[in-house]
Amino acid sequence: MEMLHATAHNLKFFLVASLKRDFLSLEMILNRNKKVGLWLVMLITLGSLVALLNHGPIPQALSYHGFADRRVIWNISNFLDVLSNLAFVLVGLLGLYKTSGNDTINMIAGNSMSYKVFFMGVALVGLGSGYYHLSPGNATLIWDRIPMTIAFMALFSIIIGEFISIRLGSILLVPLVSIGVLSVLYWHWTEAAGHGDLRPYIIVQFLPMLVIPVILLCFNSRFTKVSGYWLLLSAYVIAKLFEHFDREIYAASGFVSGHTLKHVVAAIGLFILLL
Repeated sequence: MEMLHATAHNLKFFLVASLKRDFLSLEMILNRNKKVGLWLVMLITLGSLVALLNHGPIPQALSYHGFADRRVIWNISNFLDVLSNLAFVLVGLLGLYKTSGNDTINMIAGNSMSYKVFFMGVALVGLGSGYYHLSPGNATLIWDRIPMTIAFMALFSIIIGEFISIRLGSILLVPLVSIGVLSVLYWHWTEAAGHGDLRPYIIVQFLPMLVIPVILLCFNSRFTKVSGYWLLLSAYVIAKLFEHFDREIYAASGFVSGHTLKHVVAAIGLFILLL
């Protein structure tokens, strides 16, 4: 009997020691991943800034406004490019509803303001982009880009809060959104002065999309389900491909353009975050 008790005690001691060793090994791996992640984030940020500074000013090409589908339906110019922006309005309003306490969404309480600003930005993207597509040009493009930077920077704040530090994500919300809006105002001012420069706006739009995958891979989320962010990033890449092949898709389909599909796919990616 005593031998059985001794065996059981030794087995328990072995299991506890093994679990402690495994836990410490896992903790070391996680800490190492975080350090690697921080270094990668800093290198990507520094590399992007240096590359764009060395590139010189980048003006907005006027050809950007020449979309494939220019059909006028019900007296609305560029009808489908305008109409497809309703998807952003609907997703944004639904997100605001879910983050206002009327419904539930899987979010960190300390990051609630970032979520609200994010979905407000998404709803405003629909309005601003719809207005821009009624009469595409630099004068109206500013109203498309300001809401986009609000949404981009608020999403970045959410990711920082969920994966790195809740407090840091909350603190960075206002500075990040301010930088985003200022990048558009700077571009608009330089275009009006005759020497347009998109570089700050390019950083605001694309740097988070380069950094976020690193954060997702190297840091632990406070939630068990992070697939929504990967699906959102995938939707973003697909949407940019549709945008690039705007004319080819319209020529092939004869009905819908790549830019219209860009709006729809991007809105679907955003909607996935609410599921």
